[in-house]
Amino acid sequence: MLRIYKRIRQTLTHSLLAVAATSPLVLGQGLGNSPYSALGVGELYSEGNITNMGMGNLGVSNASPFYLNMQNPALLARRSRFTVYEIGLMGQVKSLAQNLNGGVQNQRDFGANLGYLALAFPANSRWSMAVSLRPYSYVNYNTRQYRPVGTTIYEAVYNYTGRGGLNKASFANGFRIGTNIYLGAEAAFLFGNITNASDSRVLINDNTSAGEQDLLVSRFNRVNYSDVVWRLGAAWRPKLNEKWTLNVGAVLDPQTRINGRQTDIYQQSSLGGQTVSAPDTILNSSNGRVVLPSKMQFGISLEKNNVFVAGVDIGYQPWGMFRTVSDVPTNFASGLSVATGMEYTPKANSTRYRDLITYRVGFQYNRMPYRVDGAQVNDVNGSIGLSLPLGAYLVNHITISAVGGQRGVLTGSQIREQYIRIGLGFSFNDWWFRKQVVD
Repeated sequence: MLRIYKRIRQTLTHSLLAVAATSPLVLGQGLGNSPYSALGVGELYSEGNITNMGMGNLGVSNASPFYLNMQNPALLARRSRFTVYEIGLMGQVKSLAQNLNGGVQNQRDFGANLGYLALAFPANSRWSMAVSLRPYSYVNYNTRQYRPVGTTIYEAVYNYTGRGGLNKASFANGFRIGTNIYLGAEAAFLFGNITNASDSRVLINDNTSAGEQDLLVSRFNRVNYSDVVWRLGAAWRPKLNEKWTLNVGAVLDPQTRINGRQTDIYQQSSLGGQTVSAPDTILNSSNGRVVLPSKMQFGISLEKNNVFVAGVDIGYQPWGMFRTVSDVPTNFASGLSVATGMEYTPKANSTRYRDLITYRVGFQYNRMPYRVDGAQVNDVNGSIGLSLPLGAYLVNHITISAVGGQRGVLTGSQIREQYIRIGLGFSFNDWWFRKQVVD
């Protein structure tokens, strides 16, 4: 038992060090500039791990004994006797474009982030548990607009910036009921803060050394979030014959009201930074609740003895139910996602290295909740990935996944984002809980 406690302590220590080393990146940068992150609680991260990322984020019905799947907590019970510790890192390069003033404005951007830290271990042959820490959403945008002031000859400039995001610390349990029925639940603590700032001025006098300077009107809004959210999962895995198994899974995230404390401040200052009027605090740590709509996912896949998996996942979320911390409805529409993918390992029980390399490919379509000019924004992407076995018994893996896609189109005022996302994952398996045999 002492050996087990030492392993747990070392693992948690390394996890905390990794969080400390990357937390400025997690909360400050996310995956780069995203104008859409100004909406709601920010840009939501994918729920899948790096292995799921390589196959279109497929994971509601399928799981592997060698990798951790956090999309459906019920499938934790499918894991073997091994304890698994996983780390995921993500980076993204993207090109943004929009039709403005009769031409196309372009921008390139890059961002990187800690994807997740997760640890899963068996309680007994039918029950497995997992703890994880991962970013839930991020806000990172910086935009500027110029507008004429009525019928005058003057023009006003508006600057909008946002930073922050939410993180998710979760504890999940998966149970096997009978031979092929699985049930699971996850309790998670969402926490973090989002800061939105804006300023505006009429362009009259840009000279900061002049006696009269443009008046700058600024607004600062900050919301701190913290609350518990739940996830329920179920799966059914009937065997079709000796080689093939049918996997069916479902996941429900119930509608949740997240506690938030909001501070809202207005201030007037000169262009040189001199205060014109004292800050006007409209709200000071005012309590409110954000309504996160429920989310339903269903998946079905076909599996051949840890060699081949192919399936489809469908998800639906009625974002029209979303409410801000001030209980204000938004213009969101319902979101829909469809993912398909497959995974192939040439020979799972082989001793040859090349037979144990796992290959993945996938496709995903997302109808986003954002409306621009009355039309919903779509996100379409394709993905590939592979896992390379490591270690003395080749039970550890390093996984590389790549996703390429496009969100939005160059129509009207929509912003088109073309991106390439790279994920790097490490999966370490070990047999912790075993009885020592004395000869």
